[in-house]
Order: sequence, then C-alpha cells, then structure tokens
Amino acid sequence: MKADLHIHTTLSPCGDIEMTPVAIIAKAKEMGLDLIGITDHNSTLQAREIRRVGLLAGVVVLCGAEITTREEVHVLAFVEGDDSLDKLQEWLTANLIVVPNNPDIFGYQLVVNQNEDVVYQEDNLLIGAIDKSIEEVEEFVHSLGGIFIPAHIDKQQNSVISQLGFLPTHLNVDALELSSNVNIEDFKKRNSYIAKKPFIQSSDAHYVDDIGKVYTELNTDGSTFEQIKSAIKNQ
Repeated sequence: MKADLHIHTTLSPCGDIEMTPVAIIAKAKEMGLDLIGITDHNSTLQAREIRRVGLLAGVVVLCGAEITTREEVHVLAFVEGDDSLDKLQEWLTANLIVVPNNPDIFGYQLVVNQNEDVVYQEDNLLIGAIDKSIEEVEEFVHSLGGIFIPAHIDKQQNSVISQLGFLPTHLNVDALELSSNVNIEDFKKRNSYIAKKPFIQSSDAHYVDDIGKVYTELNTDGSTFEQIKSAIKNQ
C-alpha cells in the first residue's frame, strides 16, 4: 500500500481552507495513494467524514490526530472504530490546555462535510499542548489498541529529539516518522541507536498540492486496521 499518514485539514488552524474531504481524497487518488492518515492537531472531528468519502473512492483512511504532548512533542495517533475514536476525542478535549482561538491570527478551525458546508467551528486553539506527557499519551493510545508514532523526529522543533534530546528507550513506539526533508538511510547512520526501529515518511500536508509528495510503501495483504498496524510495525 502506498501510504501518506500525516495530513491536516480545514480543522487544523494551520491547514489551508481548501483541505476539504473531497479535495483531500481527490488528490490522494491523483497521487496513487491507497492509504492516508488524517492527523489534525489535537482533534479527530474531521476524520470520520474523510473516511466516509474515502470509502466511496477506494482510499483507505486511518482516523486519528497529531497530538502535542506536555513536552511540546508532536506524535501521530490512530485508532480503529468509532467507539475508540470517541474515547480518543473525549480524552483530548478533557486534557487540552484551553486557549481561545483567534482566527485572524491562527486561522479558522472548521469541520466541513462532503458538500463543503461548515458543520462545526472549534473555538479553542488546537495547536497548543494537552496536559499529558509523551509516556501518558503512548499508554492511552495503546490502551485503545491504537498506533503510536512520534512525528517528524528529524525536525528542530516539536519532535521528540528536539524537545527531549533523544528517544526514550522505554517508549513503546510502533514506528518513527521522518519528514520529507531527510533521507531515511542517512538519518539512521547519524542516529544508530534507533536505526533498527520501524520508520515511515509522510508529507505533513497542510496544502492540497503537498499530499503524497512523500509516502511510505507498506507491505500488507489487506487493508484492515490490524493488518496496517502490523505492516507499520514491521516496516
């Protein structure tokens, strides 16, 4: 499966207003992607509609979020099924450090449907942190049977290495994500202590044209959540 597992939507204040469900799925199809991950900042509320549109178009959609931990580390979290998605969303809402959003400064935070009608506007700023450590986020995501991936670990801000200085050896990661700006093998050579971990590479798309600009090829015979999770862990 050709997968881009880090895509933002109109719900992320930094996401372009054109990152709607139909536009995202259309671009994924154009780029030949079989699988995408919807990862808005600290919210899952747009993911279900994109999953529905993707199902009609033959694109598998993982629903989740890009969570900012107390240490200002970004991590990708995906869960299976609406029940687990509801539990993840409730947990994020309960633990988000509340700061009112100013759309003129940060951008609008909109959930839109297939027809691009606005069905919800989030009033609390989503790009801040939740009041949970990276270990607590990992534990909760895995308690839901989910996938936990520290995001863009090569970046100089909001990565586990930039914030902590290293990847904690006790952290149970399913994979590590690299940005589009680095070669995986070169990164492994420079960071040999984590070279044997599974790695993925994603676009972190905030604009339609960035979707699929880098991707990961997953070796799997199926498209169920557990099959995808297994392929990621064995990447």
